[in-house]
Order: sequence, then C-alpha cells, then structure tokens
Amino acid sequence: MVAPFWGPTLDCPEPLRLAEFYQQVAGGELTVVTEAFVELRFDAFSLGFQRDLNYRAPTWPDPRVPQQCHLDFMAADLDAEQARIVKAGAVPTAVQPEPTTFRVFLDPAGHPFCLTTWRTPSGPSESR
Repeated sequence: MVAPFWGPTLDCPEPLRLAEFYQQVAGGELTVVTEAFVELRFDAFSLGFQRDLNYRAPTWPDPRVPQQCHLDFMAADLDAEQARIVKAGAVPTAVQPEPTTFRVFLDPAGHPFCLTTWRTPSGPSESR
C-alpha cells in the first residue's frame, strides 16, 4: 500500500497570515484554522502552516539560514503575476538567477518561492 501525498507544511510565526497570503497567490480553501496550525486545501493536496515561535527566516541566497524548502507556482505572464502577488505581500528578491523563466520572491514569513513559466505555453520547452 502507498501512503497518499498530503502536502508540505511550512513553519512560520503566524500560520493564518501566511495561509491567507498563499490563498491569494494560489487559491484553495482554508479548512483547518487554529492558533498553531492552518490547512490550505487544494483538489489533490494541501499546504500546512505551523506556528514556530523560534522560527528564523531563510537568508537566501546567503546560506547562513538555508531556505529549507521552496514552492514554485506556474505563471504564463510573469509580469502580471508578479504585480498581483506583490500586491498580496510578496517581496521580490535582489538576486534573480533566471528572471525570464523564474522569478524569486519572499513570502511574508521570509520563505523564498518562485513564479515560473515552466509547463506553460510561454515557458521553455521541456526538451531543453
């Protein structure tokens, strides 16, 4: 038997605030909301947000505090999606290694995440 994938959980100081940010970025439904944990449910998986009172934000690209994990979101129009998520509270990072196909941002808790054109009609072919 295989255990079904539920999804990643991000540590953060304010679970509801971060869950609401990602709901603005990617949609989904808040299905569990407590002071210590929030679930943002999608059709095939969920994102969890867990309170960590000792949370230290990643310092990407500086490796002193590693990024731990990051999320990628598809965007056929990087400029339009960037404007939308910045309005929601995302912060573009100073380092943008591949800005024509990936754009790197920090969420309100400091986790790096990306918008990418990969697997969209405007993105690079997968055969490259």
